[in-house]
Amino acid sequence: MHPIVATDQLSPNVYRLVVEARRIAEIRKPGQFVIVHRGPGAERIPLTIAGADTAAGTITLVIQAVGKSTTELCALQAGEAIADIAGPLGRPTDLLERDRAVCVGGGVGTAVVLPIAQELSARGVRVLSIIGGRSREWVILEHDLRRCGEVVVCTDDGSYVRPGFVTEALRDALAGGGVDAVYAVGPVPMMRAVSEMTRPLGIHTVVSLNPVMIDGTGMCGGCRVTVGGQTKFACVDGPEFDGHLVDYTELADRLTTYRFFEEQAVARQKDHACKLPR
Repeated sequence: MHPIVATDQLSPNVYRLVVEARRIAEIRKPGQFVIVHRGPGAERIPLTIAGADTAAGTITLVIQAVGKSTTELCALQAGEAIADIAGPLGRPTDLLERDRAVCVGGGVGTAVVLPIAQELSARGVRVLSIIGGRSREWVILEHDLRRCGEVVVCTDDGSYVRPGFVTEALRDALAGGGVDAVYAVGPVPMMRAVSEMTRPLGIHTVVSLNPVMIDGTGMCGGCRVTVGGQTKFACVDGPEFDGHLVDYTELADRLTTYRFFEEQAVARQKDHACKLPR
């Protein structure tokens, strides 16, 4: 069992859980993830390791409550526990050793770029983080990223700092020159747009993919993606890949495979909650 040490809410449907997992905390690297199993009968869910405290033996998980299983995880409180956490899994991020990098986070993808920005900054790389949300209340981890370097915040409705999409802010950053690598994590359309923006400039671009995963070891094949015309498994070959080589059309299609079943599970969950005695 992995006791939950602390929880807090980052946005209307995004939560942060600090969980005891000493061995994972000691060896995890930016870009890696864990497979979380809440308890008997629960789904196995891949989650990025958004941070770790080796002294305390804890890891930080940032979870967006979008389906039945993630909603149940987000409802856990300090003092409760998660049955199983397997990891660290996946390949660590290919990081610059010097020069300047831009980290682009869309929505909950900001939690994935945070450990990348932290490690880049620790190496002496100049970091610009561009993060966004629908409105101010959906912007997460801004202050954590400011410890790593400059931060540009974008909101779709213009309610906080810069109005518009993160891709527009990235275009301005690229126009200034001097960018040696871009790390982008967020919705598929955003990562595709970032990659198309950097392609003609020849800027190394890394994206983190989130196809359906079950075991996290490459055995089930559920997370297969096409990269550079070859089939890859996001759990063992990724989850990060060269953004200029990813087949985004296929990725977007595969992400909708189980949407109907997830909607049914959420509906049953809500129906059950309504029938509970008050």
